[in-house]
Amino acid sequence: MYMVAFLGPNASYTHQAARDRFNQDTCVLSPQVTIEDVFQQVQSRVAKFGVVPFENSTNGSVVFTLDLFADIKSRHPDIVVCGEAYVDVHHCLLGRGAARLTDTSLSSKTDSPTSSGQATPTSKVPYPKTPAVKPVVPVKHVKKLYSHPQAWGQCRDFLSTYLKGVERQDVSSTSRAAELVAEDQSGSSAAISSAIAAEVHGLDVLARNIEDSADNKTRFFILKRTDCLEHQPMHRGAKVVDDDQNSFKSLVSFTVNHEDPGSLADSLAVFKSYKLNLTSINTRPSGLVPWNYIFFIEFKGRRENDGATGAVNAALRDLNNVAKCWRWLGSWESEL
Repeated sequence: MYMVAFLGPNASYTHQAARDRFNQDTCVLSPQVTIEDVFQQVQSRVAKFGVVPFENSTNGSVVFTLDLFADIKSRHPDIVVCGEAYVDVHHCLLGRGAARLTDTSLSSKTDSPTSSGQATPTSKVPYPKTPAVKPVVPVKHVKKLYSHPQAWGQCRDFLSTYLKGVERQDVSSTSRAAELVAEDQSGSSAAISSAIAAEVHGLDVLARNIEDSADNKTRFFILKRTDCLEHQPMHRGAKVVDDDQNSFKSLVSFTVNHEDPGSLADSLAVFKSYKLNLTSINTRPSGLVPWNYIFFIEFKGRRENDGATGAVNAALRDLNNVAKCWRWLGSWESEL
């Protein structure tokens, strides 16, 4: 049996990704409080693999994960990506319905900042969208919301319509948000979380499927150490050739000389010269010099581990000549 660390607690979307990706007959799933805890468990060999959120189809990349890959203080130098998993994300508003509140005066108040169904136009959003769903019970008693930071951006329409002005509190995961609401005896808080979390924590579903996009998905990365040879999802047995490279993805981070005009363009051009299709690019502050950045690029193709002269290996050798420094962060088989 081996351990798989994931961003917990149980009933989180990362837990679902871990359950989908690993056979629980041969491993133990271990919930962690933060994404950094997952990295540390894998780096220290306590866990053989880790599962962390990387990006959402609606709200973009998870900056906490990117910052850990940047690894400015070299705390996780051996971590690479060896697989991915996609999970459909359907958020619910969880809490206690007004009928369950012990404080009857709380449930009868009408001076809440919540809206009755019309989002307020602003200069940035002059024509706000009407959410596709409505609360299944009144939510005027909700005074505070808990959720993972990514969830706010995935549920903008619903929140701006029915819970405009309500205080928001960031927490480590949507499942942790449900835990906190379950502990709140006043009943005046609510969480953006999953329907499973409602069952686990004994909460009412105040609204279902409140995400803005019906095809809302989150992509999760499977982490391992570079010296871990077991269960490598990016390998399919026989050695692949460049013609099969579109079945794989790779992730690389690099920095450039910000004083050298065209240094970023030169670095990106390396991949074009080998016909490697870039699928995404992200940036994070370098943490070393103000207004300098670390670039993350994801592209189709995989790095050969035996020093072969494939396109990815050749591109990385050329990148070494134009980038200030770079780091390979893994290759894996695409799940799309």
